[in-house]
Amino acid sequence: MAAFDPSDELSAELDFRLLRNTCVTLFWDPAILATTIAWLGEHGYRTVEIDAARWTREADLHRDIAAALDFPDHYGKNLDALNDCLRDVAAGDYGADLGATGFVLVLRHYDKFAAAQARAAHALLDIFADQARGALLIGHRMMCLVQSDDPRLTFPAVGATPVLWNDAEWLNSQRGL
Repeated sequence: MAAFDPSDELSAELDFRLLRNTCVTLFWDPAILATTIAWLGEHGYRTVEIDAARWTREADLHRDIAAALDFPDHYGKNLDALNDCLRDVAAGDYGADLGATGFVLVLRHYDKFAAAQARAAHALLDIFADQARGALLIGHRMMCLVQSDDPRLTFPAVGATPVLWNDAEWLNSQRGL
């Protein structure tokens, strides 16, 4: 399956707008995130939500992601192993359903983890973006929606692409709303 049908009017489709520039998108407004998640669900995406508010150590990330994505028992609980397992998710081995339109990982309150473990927080997003780009090459859509309670949260580029704010909040901020 092609990632998107080139005969469709893509510029208006939410999933296309989310994936056009990056596989990792920031959200601050919970209502915009809820609307986005609902739209994706209505369009056949499998969504997994994880609350990162209590993550203070890298081990917390590994524990919760492994459980949420059904990682195998031999998961090594380190960033290299995370990369390997997310590659398997991209291939549809577990954690994602290739019969779905795509896979969405929602990380709530991620700014708390980024404040406590900046390197690990960036590494997770970088690994996800890299594996999501690979998934697109085989026609599997993967995206990560990162909710922050801090509207000033930023990250260096991930997967060689920028981490951008969703277009609804970006447009509102440009209009002074």
